[in-house]
Amino acid sequence: MTAPTPRGAAVGRGIGIGLMYGLFKPRVLGAWRVPASGPVILAVNHSHMIDGPMLMGTAPRPVHFLIKKEAFVGPLDPFLRGTGQLKVDRATADRTAISNALGVLANGGVLGIFPEGTRGEGDFASLRAGLAYFAVRGGAPVVPVAVLGSTDRRGRLIPGLPPLRGRVDVVFGDPFEAGDGSGRRTRQALDEATVRIQERLTAHLESARRFTGR
Repeated sequence: MTAPTPRGAAVGRGIGIGLMYGLFKPRVLGAWRVPASGPVILAVNHSHMIDGPMLMGTAPRPVHFLIKKEAFVGPLDPFLRGTGQLKVDRATADRTAISNALGVLANGGVLGIFPEGTRGEGDFASLRAGLAYFAVRGGAPVVPVAVLGSTDRRGRLIPGLPPLRGRVDVVFGDPFEAGDGSGRRTRQALDEATVRIQERLTAHLESARRFTGR
């Protein structure tokens, strides 16, 4: 499988901008907090299928998302590959996905992760250790992102989507280092980093909800 390219992610960002701003009314807050260059991880809460495309269209830099392999079916497969997205098998230690994700960071790119692993309440209540591993191993700061409003109401024309031209808030938080500065990648160090990440992400989500009234 070919490695994702920055050009592909840039194409994906352009498509995301057209779709998300064409269909909805995103309100983007704090995008300036995303480092303008160098490796960075966007950690996004996940409660609706549009959360990924919404980030692709509103983030200030092109994003390579880790996406479950089940999504790579039919015409979506070449599209996701062509826009620089990373297929991951969540049932195993997917070495190809890990290598590609670390490659994105090594090249100074942006890696997008849904740390809850799958769509849920979108409250960061259950985090997987993968985010901590990529942050510590890749030496990348983590930027928490809250997508709010995608599940508030169902659209009348397309019930599976938010209302067309409805407002969706995308709130970027302050970047932080997940590790303790020692560079350790032991199980204990990653467990501690995961706790640290969860505390920061949960605090950001609560702050974003207060600020937006969501």
